[in-house]
Amino acid sequence: MSEGGKKQLNSKPFDFVLFITVLILLAMGIVMVLSASSPSALAESGNSYAYVSRQAVFAIIGIGCMLFISKIDYRQYSKLGKIAYICSLIILAAVPILGYSAKGATRWLEIGPIRFQPSELAKIGLIIFYAYYLTKNKDKLKDVKNGFIKPFMYLAPIAIVLVIFQDHLSVTIIIILVISIMMLMAGTKLRYFVTLGSFGLVGGAGALFALAKFTEKGAYRISRIVTFLDPWSDPSDAGWQIIQSLYAIGSGGLFGAGLGESKQKFLYIPEPHNDFIFSVLAEELGFIGCVVVIILFAIFIWRGLLIAMRAPDMFGSLVAVGITSLIGLQAIMNIAVVTSSMPNTGITLPFFSYGGTSLAILLCSVRSIVKYIKIM
Repeated sequence: MSEGGKKQLNSKPFDFVLFITVLILLAMGIVMVLSASSPSALAESGNSYAYVSRQAVFAIIGIGCMLFISKIDYRQYSKLGKIAYICSLIILAAVPILGYSAKGATRWLEIGPIRFQPSELAKIGLIIFYAYYLTKNKDKLKDVKNGFIKPFMYLAPIAIVLVIFQDHLSVTIIIILVISIMMLMAGTKLRYFVTLGSFGLVGGAGALFALAKFTEKGAYRISRIVTFLDPWSDPSDAGWQIIQSLYAIGSGGLFGAGLGESKQKFLYIPEPHNDFIFSVLAEELGFIGCVVVIILFAIFIWRGLLIAMRAPDMFGSLVAVGITSLIGLQAIMNIAVVTSSMPNTGITLPFFSYGGTSLAILLCSVRSIVKYIKIM
């Protein structure tokens, strides 16, 4: 890029609507982590602020990284496409060997005092790689081999298998959906997904069902489906979490019980500051609070897609589509889970669920689509 082109690119302002929306979601998320985690934090460590203080620190780190990343031309990321893919595979492959186990699953890596899920980094790495690949092969996307078989049935399954080994089905679903959306937006023909993709998904679903049916490791997936269909079939065990979530949502009413007044967070909902934080929000802020959060996520998706449509190049457009899809799908799936509209997948609510490193990574990824694109 010429010097004049760089200056012109850097002179473009932020999309302040998207930026402010993210800050509001972040602020609400920290407040809800404080409210939802206080009883658990007090019971575990004797400090009601143990979780929220860590979340706030990583929020500050994330904002600082956002400001640093804003100085980088996003087009430089395209040069890292292959590296992003290889690094994503390496960190995913490292989990079974060097990973930290908790709650019956090995999904984390520890570097000093920092514990993180490599899948969070891998999702961003795959978005950068697929934006690079699809841009580089934009003239071949109508071809079934280069436009579908190679990216969807050869490159993607390598990462997906590594995630499945971590018993992380929710991330598997998110990766498949985000890659599919990016490919469709880039120009891959829909009929490839309807035909070849359908066979692949049916085969994958069959393999997961066989794993769940005939191995002890995957049996809990069958339990989650049964629990989704009838939570009250096992109200004291498998159905406990979703039943308590529904109690929380139902008792919130129109305006809620008031911030900090949730009853279900008092050791009824397991780890209410994580996957089921939306339930606590519904109980404390009511239907109105839920609608506000949903509208904020809708604004985020709207602005993200608008940025994608007006991006100056295909790579920037696909990165925006990927990140917007990633956050939008996670929000939709999380809210669907806590309202018992789909089986529990263990997906977190972006900007709200507790997790310092994932929050920092999320903020950095969002920053890459806010900068350099002017929207009037």
